[in-house]
Amino acid sequence: MLRNFVLLGLVAGAFASIPLIYEQNQDAVLAALRGLLDEQARQENAVPAAAAPPTPRKTAVLSGGKVRIPADERGHYRATFRLNGRQMDALVDTGATFVALNTAAARRIGLRLSPSDFRYRVETANGTAAAARAVIDSLEIGHIRMREIPAVVLEDTALRGTLIGMSFLGRLARFEMEDGELLLEQ
Repeated sequence: MLRNFVLLGLVAGAFASIPLIYEQNQDAVLAALRGLLDEQARQENAVPAAAAPPTPRKTAVLSGGKVRIPADERGHYRATFRLNGRQMDALVDTGATFVALNTAAARRIGLRLSPSDFRYRVETANGTAAAARAVIDSLEIGHIRMREIPAVVLEDTALRGTLIGMSFLGRLARFEMEDGELLLEQ
């Protein structure tokens, strides 16, 4: 019983000290709250309107069909790829089964789809979305070049950017994370 009172006293003391901590460290408390809210928004895929995807860092093109992609400030691997000859910034996503594009990106690389093509239902981080099958004629990064990559196209509201998934990564000789970089090898 005494243990419960001691615990209750500790909890009450912690809650009573919150205003004092806030007054002394307003910037830190607000930054922590913003971080929590941003994390919740990311989990719900409701990214704040002012937020833009991080710019890909410099990708190192190595000899022999190897590329190193450094992690961005969020720990994600973003790089500039060429899809059907068009440069596009994309996120490497080992959790994505296919290379995934939104309809705007698909149009940019020359894929023409009709509304009737969106007959598949897929589960995304944003929920269930309509998707169309597609094939990307060529996908390149550095000296790595592949042809006829299976892909899915989602509506613009279901996907903000381009994901490089396992339909590309699975055809590499290897890919691995090493010292904060993702190594791709053909």
